[in-house]
Amino acid sequence: MNQIVISASNLTKTFLGKEVIRNCTFSVERGSIYGFLGRNGAGKTTVLKLLLGLLKPSAGTASVLGLDSVRDNEAILRRTGSLIETPIFYEHLSAADNLHLHLAYMGIEDTDVKPTLCRVGLPGTGSQPVSTFSLGMRQRLAIARAIIHRPEVLILDEPVNGLDPAGMKEMRILFRRLVQEEGMTILMSSHLLSEIKQIADRVGAIVDGTIVREAEMTDICKQHPSDMEDYFISLIQGGADPCIN
Repeated sequence: MNQIVISASNLTKTFLGKEVIRNCTFSVERGSIYGFLGRNGAGKTTVLKLLLGLLKPSAGTASVLGLDSVRDNEAILRRTGSLIETPIFYEHLSAADNLHLHLAYMGIEDTDVKPTLCRVGLPGTGSQPVSTFSLGMRQRLAIARAIIHRPEVLILDEPVNGLDPAGMKEMRILFRRLVQEEGMTILMSSHLLSEIKQIADRVGAIVDGTIVREAEMTDICKQHPSDMEDYFISLIQGGADPCIN
């Protein structure tokens, strides 16, 4: 059995008396890509924040790399790379300086950032102020910031937002290489079935804060060879699923 590196058990979060995450339970194996699929507002971002310890659960537990998300959140943040919601940078500083500052914050020895910028498709941009970057360039820079310290785990919230189809493909190739060549584990959320289908080993579908289906992507492809899109649309809109695992 492969090692579990991300785990949530009956994770629940309440805001102003309303449960926005309800009994969320799932796990991610080392060296895999887990796709967290749901429409906007389904609770994907909140779950990722709970895993990273950026929010405290109202009930249940979460862990990353065997570390408790509440008690050990600082250690988790140093051993993971993340992109949560809209990335924020020091706008007046260059792309390279933003990455150097991130390394300093993480307590990691400074390094040449040019190779990482090249990996995410930003060659020759290190000296440019981030204020001049397009939305897609900012998203690429956020991914560079998430991977530059070679984390064991990546937790990415809608990582291909703002990218054109060519950029989406480049990032899919990068993420797969990070898993296959560097042994990273990736949990990524998306509302785009096409992205999850092409990259995820396992998928969890979340509706109104509850995971309604969790399965290997290959199994779902076999069960729904011709109607997968319709199946997932029905599922994430709250339809009943006769195949819940």
